[in-house]
Amino acid sequence: MIKKELLKELIVSFQATLPVEFISREVTLPVDTDKIISVSGVRRSGKSVILLLAMNNLLAQGVKKEQILFINFDDERLQFETADFDLILQSYREIFPNMAFDEVYLFFDEIQMNVGWEQFVRRVYDQQTKHIFITGSNSKMLSSEIATSLRGRTLQYEVLPLSFAEYCRFYKLDTNFYKTDARAKLIVGFSNYLQYGGFPEVVLMHHEHFVRILQEYYFVMLYKDLVERYQIKNVAAIKYFIRRLLANITKPTSVNKIYHEMKSQGVLVGKNTLYELTEYLEAIYLFMPLYKFEPSLVKQSSSDKKYYVIDNGLRKALSQSVNDDNGILLENLVYLWLRAQSGMSGGLYYYKSKKECDFVITSGTTVEKLIQVSWDISDPITKKREIAGLLEASERLNCNNLILITADNEEQLEIDDKVIHIMPAWKIMIQ
Repeated sequence: MIKKELLKELIVSFQATLPVEFISREVTLPVDTDKIISVSGVRRSGKSVILLLAMNNLLAQGVKKEQILFINFDDERLQFETADFDLILQSYREIFPNMAFDEVYLFFDEIQMNVGWEQFVRRVYDQQTKHIFITGSNSKMLSSEIATSLRGRTLQYEVLPLSFAEYCRFYKLDTNFYKTDARAKLIVGFSNYLQYGGFPEVVLMHHEHFVRILQEYYFVMLYKDLVERYQIKNVAAIKYFIRRLLANITKPTSVNKIYHEMKSQGVLVGKNTLYELTEYLEAIYLFMPLYKFEPSLVKQSSSDKKYYVIDNGLRKALSQSVNDDNGILLENLVYLWLRAQSGMSGGLYYYKSKKECDFVITSGTTVEKLIQVSWDISDPITKKREIAGLLEASERLNCNNLILITADNEEQLEIDDKVIHIMPAWKIMIQ
């Protein structure tokens, strides 16, 4: 059983650290909505910092430290059972007996680690205070419970590793690319970002020991978030499957094909298990899916999905034997950039018919933008192929907002009364 003395110590010792200085992020949480603010994202992406920045905002508005109650459920000393949750409220009230609880702001980090959290949060919201902020590293678990127990009471936010604009902020890079010196530093910075990714700890350490750091992140996700959470026995099959997805990122992926490949290699695993595993890997944000654009939902769900890894540096750390392909890394970055813009609501697909277009951006039923990604279009054959994919998608999907993202090319082409904007990735990602 959780001891109240430990909870009291955690509550008071945390309040003593406030306010905390951190570099700001693009995600800013509202603090006065009377909704439960839910934040999901991969481990170590900065969800806790987003909470701390919200606390700093509250303190700047005159809220007292004593009104902030923070619990990190990832603390190994806190192994909650359902009956233990109320001890949090009891502990706080015993420390601050004169504080009106409807003026208290509750921050619960990694709350999905404990069974029964959703009933506790709903009860507190309905009976105690409307000021509740929660985070979790499992998008499916968090969103499913929100959809059932907490429906209509929440606003959801998603935190990914640093965007390139945030990466520049962390390195204090001047983003005014019209300055010659700033432009040169931005290009060098983007090259590093492409290879090492955007996990904040890795960036702040200037990529030192990045392999060990990111491999440790992976092991926590593998064993704590997958094996323990979903009670998976066949760890060898998981590792093999993850390696196959890593090798196939940015390409349509057939789980059925991988199943038969694993079977031929003597890796015994059920086909349905692999389909479940893809759901788990998406849930913990190790891989993120991209559906094929289809007018029919049935065709869309039955088509092979593309998968993108949550961070380029993580791919590099886990696949050191794989030769770096800048084209794959660039497309993966563009996906993450677009995903951050579209959020959890979707509106992001790929197009494939006779030709291919990497990204289709929609709003409702309207296709608003088509984006092709190619590292180098100096070869006329490559350039022709990439443009042909854009033009076919433009005709089929009735969209003339066409962009080709490259490493360093910048020009504007007019073809068949259509304008194609060719832009370098480092530039478009900071505008």
